[in-house]
Amino acid sequence: MNPEPDPYFSNPRLAELYDAFSSHRRDFDFYLPLLLSAHSVLDVGCGTGELLHLARDAGHSGRLRGLDPADAMLDQARRRTDIDWVHGDLTTVDWTNEFDLVVMTGHAFQVFTEDDELRSALAAIRRALAEGGRFAFETRNPLARAWDHWTPENAREIIHRGAPVRMETQVETPVTGDLVSFTHTFSSPDWDRPETSRSILRFLDSNSLAEFLADAGFEIEQQFGYWEHQPLTDASPEIITIARLL
Repeated sequence: MNPEPDPYFSNPRLAELYDAFSSHRRDFDFYLPLLLSAHSVLDVGCGTGELLHLARDAGHSGRLRGLDPADAMLDQARRRTDIDWVHGDLTTVDWTNEFDLVVMTGHAFQVFTEDDELRSALAAIRRALAEGGRFAFETRNPLARAWDHWTPENAREIIHRGAPVRMETQVETPVTGDLVSFTHTFSSPDWDRPETSRSILRFLDSNSLAEFLADAGFEIEQQFGYWEHQPLTDASPEIITIARLL
């Protein structure tokens, strides 16, 4: 079974803030050329649909479909009506040989916290891909320990509708194994009360990731540690993977 959508994404107020807190995304510069080179694209966990919006704006004339379990995020995505938006997740759809490219951005791959969830997701992605299709995604490199920086001292603030909105992250410690639990707390002087969401992400190492992909019938075509296509190393913040069907 796939996980329920994070309250961060299900809350209309927070969904409206998502793109502002995620501005200047270098990952889109990486993924956009892949989308433009594929006739049919599925974005799993598409969120507000910003990547697919960019692809259409850049001249993509083929099929673009976004899949997301959070209605609030899709409400933002549906600003564009020339893209196919589907409410659901990989357990609620049954697409076969329909897409040249499947992408998962924004570290959405990390929401699969259990082995069975991950295997089921990869199997669904494999079915959805046409012959020779590719799956592109990223997961944070556990060796870089990104969660060490998810502290209230590193809170972020934006201005939304003329008022400041602050986002604080707090990791539940101690961190053991490959699962990291944390909360986002959003607050603004214009709000009656703060909004809090809790998330759990899985930090797979590169060897474990390769095993899951191979078992699902994928081979790793390319792998990078940075959005500018530098090689994957122990110090890399990301494990960016382009995998092809065997």
